[in-house]
Amino acid sequence: MRNADSQLNKERFEGRRNSLKSAVLSKTSKALSVMLILSLLLPVMAFAATGFKDVTYKGSTVSGTVYSDVYDVNAQVYLYAPNGELLDRVKVQNPSTDVNGVTYYSFSTTVTGYTYLNLHGLITGNGTPVDDAVYQTVYRSDSSSSRRGGGGGGYFPGINGEIDASTGKVYADTLKNAFSSNSDVIIRFKGDKLELALAGLVGAPKDGKLTIIGENGTYILPVSVFNVDAIAEQLEAKADDVMIAVTIKKLTGSDAEAVQAAVAAIGGTQVADAVDFKVEATGNNKTVDINFGKTYVERELKLSQSVDPKKATGVLFNGSTLSFVPSTFETEDDNTFAILKRNGNSIYTVIEHSKSFSDIVGHWAQADVELLANKLVVDGVTDSTFEADRNITRAEFAALVVRSLGLTPGSGSASFSDVASGAWYADVVATAANAGIIDGYEDNTFRPNQQITREELAAMVVRALAYVGEDTSVTSNEQAQLLGKFKDASDIVWAQAEIAAAIRAGLMDGMTDSTLESSSSATRAQSATMLKRFLSSADFIN
Repeated sequence: MRNADSQLNKERFEGRRNSLKSAVLSKTSKALSVMLILSLLLPVMAFAATGFKDVTYKGSTVSGTVYSDVYDVNAQVYLYAPNGELLDRVKVQNPSTDVNGVTYYSFSTTVTGYTYLNLHGLITGNGTPVDDAVYQTVYRSDSSSSRRGGGGGGYFPGINGEIDASTGKVYADTLKNAFSSNSDVIIRFKGDKLELALAGLVGAPKDGKLTIIGENGTYILPVSVFNVDAIAEQLEAKADDVMIAVTIKKLTGSDAEAVQAAVAAIGGTQVADAVDFKVEATGNNKTVDINFGKTYVERELKLSQSVDPKKATGVLFNGSTLSFVPSTFETEDDNTFAILKRNGNSIYTVIEHSKSFSDIVGHWAQADVELLANKLVVDGVTDSTFEADRNITRAEFAALVVRSLGLTPGSGSASFSDVASGAWYADVVATAANAGIIDGYEDNTFRPNQQITREELAAMVVRALAYVGEDTSVTSNEQAQLLGKFKDASDIVWAQAEIAAAIRAGLMDGMTDSTLESSSSATRAQSATMLKRFLSSADFIN
C-alpha cells in the first residue's frame, strides 16, 4: 500500500514539476521574445528618422550625406540660394546600409557665388514623396558669419534674419518674414544700390535695425528712422507703392580724385575708399531723402591698412573740404574697420593725420589738443601755434561743439539780434541753437564775441551729450552731493544742474579740489579737454 501511495505521489510530483517547467519555459520564451524585439528596435529608435550628415561647402563644392532609417530611400537634394532660387537638384549615390538599418547616400555638386546655401533633402519611399523632408543651411568654409562678411539664414529667405538680395530688390513679404522673428535683419547685395519695399517695414520692431552690407561698405539703419506713414504722406503715395533706395557707391574717376586732393591739402593720408552713402524714398514719381533727425546712423568702411585711432578719423567730403565725422575703429580677422556715426547722407572716407603745434609741447593739454587736431575738430591760431591758454569766445566754442557733433552748418540765422547774417559764425550759431545747444540772453542777444565762462562751457557740452541721446538728468540729491564739496558752488549763476551733470559724466573737474571757478573765462585748452571727454563719453572716438 505504501508502495502504491509512493508511486502515486511520485507521479503527482513529476506532473507538477513538468507543469511548472512548462510554465517557466513559456514565460521565459515570451520574455526572450520581447527582449529580442526590443534589442532589435532600440538601436533604430536611438538614431531616429532622417537627416543630413557631414555637409560641407568649400570653394565651389557642396557635398555631404543624406540618410534615413525609416524608408526605402530614394532621395534627392535640392539646393536653394539665400533668396529662394532653386539652383540645383542633385541625385544621391553610393548607398550604404549599416547594422541599424540606416541607409546613407552621398551627394556632391558645384555652386559658385554664394556665401551660404539652403539644402532640402526629399526622402521618398518607393519613388513616392513622403513628409520626411530634411533641411540644413551650409556656410562656405572661407566665409565668416559676422555682419562684415559671410552668411546666415534659413530655408526660406530671411527666416533667420538674413536676406541675400542678389537681384538688388527686397520685397515686402520677404522683409516682413525676416522681421517676424528677428529684430536685426541683415541684407547683402551687390552693386551700388539696393531697393527695399517700404511696406515691408510695417510692424517691424521699433528697436530693430537693418544692417545693409554692400560691396563698398555697410549701412546700419535703425527701423526708427523709417516713419512709414510720414514718408508715404510726403510722397503723396501709398506705402505699398514706395521703395526705399539705399546707395553705397564707391567714388571713381574725377570724383575720387577730388577727395584725394582734399586729403593731400591738409597733409593727411587716405586709408579708405571714398563712398557715397545715401537713403532715399521713391514713389509717385517723386524722390525724397530720409530724414534721420537726431539719430546717429552707423556706416562701416574697411580700411586699406591698420591705423592709430588717435590719429585717424572718418571725414565728410562736402565738394571741396573735409570735416570731422564721429568715428571709432575696430579690428576683426586682421582687417581694420571704421564705424562712422552721423545723422545725414553724404560722401565719406577715412584719413590718418598727424598734427601738433610748437607752443603746446609740455602743456598739460598737449595730448588732448593733438588728438582733436588730428581729427579736424580744433584748429591752430596759425599753422604752427595753438595758443592753449588764450580765452575762447562763445561763438568760437559754439563752432567747436557743432563740429564735434558732426553737424553741417546750414545757412540761416538763429534770430539773435546781435548775430549778423554775414558773420562767420552765423551758420554755426544757428545750427547750435536749432540743436538746443545754446540759448541767448533775456534781451535776445547771443553775445558771440564775449568770452565764454566755465559755467556756459559746461552747459553747452552737457546739452551736446543730451543731443546724442545720453541721459544728463540729475536729481536734487545728486546735485547737492556733486556740488557740495566745492566751497564756491554758490557762485554758480544758473547752471547748477548742468555743472553737476558735467561732473558726474567726467566732463568737468574743479579748478582745485575745493573750487569750481564757474564764472572764470574758459581757455582754449580747457575747451579742447572738455570736448575730448565729451567725444569719449558719447563713444564718438576711441
